[in-house]
Amino acid sequence: MRPLAAELLSGRDLYEKVVLERIAQARESIWISTANVKAMFVEVDGKFRSVLDLFAKLSKKGVELRLLHAELPSHPFRAAFDKHARLVKGGLKLKICPRVHFKAVIVDGAWLYLGSANLTGAGLGAKSDDRRNFELGIVTEDFDTIDHVTALFASVWSGAECGPCKVRDVCPDPIGPATKRKRSEPVKLGTSRRLRAQ
Repeated sequence: MRPLAAELLSGRDLYEKVVLERIAQARESIWISTANVKAMFVEVDGKFRSVLDLFAKLSKKGVELRLLHAELPSHPFRAAFDKHARLVKGGLKLKICPRVHFKAVIVDGAWLYLGSANLTGAGLGAKSDDRRNFELGIVTEDFDTIDHVTALFASVWSGAECGPCKVRDVCPDPIGPATKRKRSEPVKLGTSRRLRAQ
């Protein structure tokens, strides 16, 4: 055990400090891991818009965007995604792994949110206080903690965890090559097939 310099956040502070102060101000990269992905509204240029509008704006500035998630995004998220050609063409890279349950946001490789909130309106979005989930999380610039979370994210993202995974047969789209088992059929996403793990 060692001391960790971190700030504990809850309620609207999660939205203001994680989304508005850090995600919206990213210069190089944003890596997000979440179990659920839903249509989330945030303030973009003074108006409440889809988080995908913010991601498109960041992608245009050259910010690398990665989203690692456990379940298929909601239909409204997928419909909003389809409207952003820049994101569809790789401006927002998505990968799905049913075992992902850690919620993290790594900004520019130097700042970390780690907590309970998913990438949803009730978790990190602009919902009112009487409609948002009761969430807790820490934010830190502690390099050892950031390195540990980044390593886990990169290991899942690269498929290093996929080969020996015991739930590979039910995975909608295994990331890495199978070690002994046959690759399962991908899940159909309706009109938004582009959202399948890239």
